Parts: sequence; structure tokens; C-alpha cells
Amino acid sequence: MHRHVARFLLYAGVVVAVVGLSKAHAASAMPTYDYTGSFRFAWSIAYIALLCAAAYGLGLPDLARGRRAAVVAGAGAAGGGALGISVFQLLAGTALLPRAVVFGAAVVLVPWFLLCASLARDGRARAEGRDRVVLVADRGEAMVLDDELDEAPERPAIVVARLGVDEAHSSDERSTPLLSAARAARASVVVLDRRAQADETIVAQAGVLHAAGVRVRTLSLFYEQWLGKLPLGELERVSLMFDIGELHRARYGRVKRLVDVTLAGLGVVVLVAVTPLVVLANLVANRGPLFFRQARVGKLGKPFQIVKFRTMAPAGAASGEWTAEADHRITAFGNVLRRTHLDELPQVWNILRGELAVVGPRPEQPRYVAELVEKLPFYDLRHLVRPGLTGWAQVKFGYAGTEADTLEKLQYEFFYLRRQSLSFDLRVMGRTVRSVLARAGR
Repeated sequence: MHRHVARFLLYAGVVVAVVGLSKAHAASAMPTYDYTGSFRFAWSIAYIALLCAAAYGLGLPDLARGRRAAVVAGAGAAGGGALGISVFQLLAGTALLPRAVVFGAAVVLVPWFLLCASLARDGRARAEGRDRVVLVADRGEAMVLDDELDEAPERPAIVVARLGVDEAHSSDERSTPLLSAARAARASVVVLDRRAQADETIVAQAGVLHAAGVRVRTLSLFYEQWLGKLPLGELERVSLMFDIGELHRARYGRVKRLVDVTLAGLGVVVLVAVTPLVVLANLVANRGPLFFRQARVGKLGKPFQIVKFRTMAPAGAASGEWTAEADHRITAFGNVLRRTHLDELPQVWNILRGELAVVGPRPEQPRYVAELVEKLPFYDLRHLVRPGLTGWAQVKFGYAGTEADTLEKLQYEFFYLRRQSLSFDLRVMGRTVRSVLARAGR
């Protein structure tokens, strides 16, 4: 609850600061003017949007783990918003907003951002204490879940007790090991894997805990709600047991395509502006062809040529091998393109052609797809929808450089397929902006 309140207060504070300073300036100016009836009203809304986008992109209020990180993010968000509106004013050749509003809001909002980040941290600490998990599963599954919860869960939790199925089994009416473990650990959630769900004595104990207010989840549902993915062991079993928005909801598919074309059209404008700069930089630090093209597998298994700005030396780009961290084939300027994600910009052409969507599973090379389908027959399910420029797997896991990484990302991709909707697509787009601004991606 604290985290939701912190988000609301952060954005409300931006509105109050900008609108309050704008109204104060209108009342004190000589001559005075009607703020809401002037052209400055619309530009103040644009400034509010810039400040909110900068705060979200830099992880406020949720992702600032310490005070120092919050200070840096708060100053960056306030300064970034002020810089952005100043650039607009420079291009327009006129003062769209008074300096007192632009810089006054930036100064006022830095301590406000810190306060909201502190409130969010307090909420996160409370949530970690509230979601205390007792896991009934095989030992290997317990170790995996511990690692998953240490990474980037959607809802924070901690495993406070682990029982094997045999340990949780009740041999008689007086034996209630699951009940005892959950009560001793003050558990708020009990998670049962498939074997535990098949044991009537364990289910009966879980029923008693449920009646006492403890939440009970299957392992698959816990992964969905707390981790934003599906567990690897469940992928094949559930691969046909859910609707996919792009296939089963025609209206969603049409709206999604309309959004894709609109955003790609805006992306073309950026591409035209950026390309001359990339050409000049390539002459100095990335000599060779401007674009990189590679075969990828699209919707329904149809191959297409993906287009990017080239980031590797020409010989390295032609190899088609997995890209590793600090890959020696990436040139100096290519590394800049990758870190800023500008290398992905030419893919707006693939979106306009209908080969890519803005959000979807990331397309893979045909030879890797053939290998993975041979090992995982359900892998082909991801090709029922149009692949994406970005996706849930990208913002949650990042770059996949091995088959093991690809399998890990598949768990997030199935989660996306299961939850595919316009609101979820917008959520992924927002997370992508945050990832790019924070330079969390590759």
C-alpha cells in the first residue's frame, strides 16, 4: 500500500508544483494574466508529463534502493524534465514557460522525490515482512525459487520455511507438519508444487491454514503473481490452456496493430533525424555498412529480414553467433548504439511492414529456432503472435546470449502470451522506457 501511495504522491506533487508556481507567476506578473486561458497552460501540462516520465524512467519512487540512489534519481528526473522543456523553448525561439516555473519546480521537486522514494522503501520493507512463504516442493525447486525472489520479483517475498512433500505429509490425525511449520514461521503464503497438490493430507492442512487467513497458491500461480513468469516445469503442461489475445480477441489485435503503426510512424521521424549522425560516427569508429540485416522467424514461423544499425565489425556481424557480454566483435561506436538502444531504431520499418509489433516475444534466428523446437516442442507457441521490438522477457530478464538464457526468457514470454492485452502492452512499453533511461538493458 505504501508503494502505491508513494507513486500517487509523487505524480500529484509534480502537478501541484508546476501548476502552483504557474498560477503564482500569473498572479504576480506585470501585467497579470489568466493562467488557464493562456498558451502557457498547455505547456505546463507538457512539462508535467516530462517530469513524470523522467521520474518513472529513472525508477522513482520504487526502484531507488538507497538514499544515495534516490538523490541521484531525484536530481536526474527534475533536471532532465527542466532540460527537456528548455530544449523545446530553444527550438521554439520563445519562452513557453517562465524560468521561475521551470527551474523553481525542479528545485522544489528534488526533496519531494526523495520523500516519496523513502515512503516507497518503507512500503517495500513492510511487504517483504508481510509476504512470508512456506514452500512445499522438491529441494531443487526450492533452491530455484530462492534465487528468483532475490532477483526482481513483481511482489517482494521471502521463503521462511521449506518442506519436501514427504516432510509435509501427515501420517495420522495428530501429525500436521505443514500446519506446525507455517505457524512457527508466521507464514502469510503457502505454496504447493504439483506433487504436494496431489497429496490429500497436505491439501487438508493447507485448507486449515486458508481458513485462518493464510493465502494458498499453486507453484505456477505463485510464479505468475509474485515473479511475472511461468515456472519451467509447467510450460508444456499449460501451453494450450489459455487464450492468447492476438488470436482469440479480434478487437485487441486490431487496436494493437493501430498502436504499432502510430508509434512506428513517430519512430520514422526520429530515425530520419538520427541517421545522419550515425553515418558520421560510423566514419570515425565503426567503418562498414550502415545497416545490419539478419533472418529471423516471425509470426506463424514465416522468416523475415530484421534491420538494425550495425554495431559489430563487418566480419563479426556476418557470423550469426550468440552475442556475449563485452563481445570483442562490437565496435566502440557500436557499444554506444547498444547501450542507448539506438541500434534497434531501424526496426520501425519492420513494424510498418507488419513483420514486427512494438511488444511481443523477441524474434530468433531460424537455426536456433529449429534447435529449440526439436528440444522443446511447445517452443513454437511463441510464433503464434507477431514478434516484438521489445517484450516482457526483455524488460524482466534482458539479453539472452545462450540457450539456457533463451529458456529462461521463454518463461516470461509464456506469461506475456497468457496475459496479452493492451494494458499489459502499455506496461511493457513503460518498463522499456525505464530500462533504457536507467541503462539497464544491453
